[in-house]
Amino acid sequence: MAPKKKKEVEKPPLILGRLGTSLKIGIVGLPNVGKSTFFNVLTKSQASAENFPFCTIDPNESRVPVPDERWDFLCRYHKPASKVPAFLSVVDIAGLVKGANEGQGLGNAFLSHISGCDAIFHMTRAFDDAEVVHVEGDVNPVRDLAIIQEELRLKDIEHLGKRLGELEKVYTRGGEKKYKLEFETLQKIRVMLEDEKKPVRYGEWGVKEIEVLNDHLFLTSKPQIYLVNLSEKDFVRKKNKWLMKIKTWVNENDPHALLIPFSGAFELKLMDMADDAEREAYLKEQYDGAVTSALAKIVVSGFKGLGLQYFFTAGSDEVKAWTIKCGSLAPQAAGRIHSDFEKGFIMAEIMKFSDFKEGGSEAAVKAAGKYRQQGRNYIVEDGDIIYFKFNTPSQPKKK
Repeated sequence: MAPKKKKEVEKPPLILGRLGTSLKIGIVGLPNVGKSTFFNVLTKSQASAENFPFCTIDPNESRVPVPDERWDFLCRYHKPASKVPAFLSVVDIAGLVKGANEGQGLGNAFLSHISGCDAIFHMTRAFDDAEVVHVEGDVNPVRDLAIIQEELRLKDIEHLGKRLGELEKVYTRGGEKKYKLEFETLQKIRVMLEDEKKPVRYGEWGVKEIEVLNDHLFLTSKPQIYLVNLSEKDFVRKKNKWLMKIKTWVNENDPHALLIPFSGAFELKLMDMADDAEREAYLKEQYDGAVTSALAKIVVSGFKGLGLQYFFTAGSDEVKAWTIKCGSLAPQAAGRIHSDFEKGFIMAEIMKFSDFKEGGSEAAVKAAGKYRQQGRNYIVEDGDIIYFKFNTPSQPKKK
């Protein structure tokens, strides 16, 4: 009798970008489009926000809790001593100007700050205000979007040219076999960037090509979420003369990207109120609940844009959201709690949040047959409630 073939483990697809969980999203745009104001209300910090270009020089960074009704429910249910949500790391990067790739407006330093981020909130301004200077002289958000995209593309071309030049020298010394994949992948990128004038993230990449891209981390490979900063009046009435033109530009130049309108002035007004109760009362009185803050949607979208998700551990001691990359296997998720959990992994006992909420208790989930025991090939899903079983790895004997 022929021996049974071992079932191959289905590996999660490789993701474009850094593979860790300590990832950052940068706020990028021209000067004076509202980046620092947005950062202030998002993080409730006090980053400088003045009415002149290059007010921000060194990048400000902060962590923002990711709002989640599931986490709130688990905290209310367990009443734990410790409550730890997931966090989004946000970086406020100084405004870029035309010619930044050549060093204009301290552009090289600012572009290096973008390089240290893993995704981009690309902000553009769609409101007129004579008291707020616009670096291009007038408000034209479509033009402004194109300026930033061009600067990122040109910087990628500069990096690409240097590396291809190095590889061509290696080829003449007999290194063709070793560097063939990288050389061919970068040539494909050259066609995209120079001939087609498209961002790297626009391409379709194989597993081996993604490994090459993750060694270079091109600026135009980073996922982008487009934020349109409206006046309070336009945000409330959900109407602005630029919105459709911006949407058309995004559809043509970054078709898979998300576009979110918001108002920095409106969010700043809400932030200045004493607490959530006052904010809710104001929104109900003024707009009958039809207008709400866009911050929660922006934070959640930014977190997902980084390719992140989380699972929960929950009990009377602590309710915690553990951040993992999408597609992580159960042992990798266990390793986020402690490396011994991954090394000695036995199984993961899993409840879906929806089953727990519907049943009202762990016992009810078990009684309904919805409490699952999963092995090391299980791909963790967002919002899983997990209890890990593991063996403590034995320590080597001292000689």
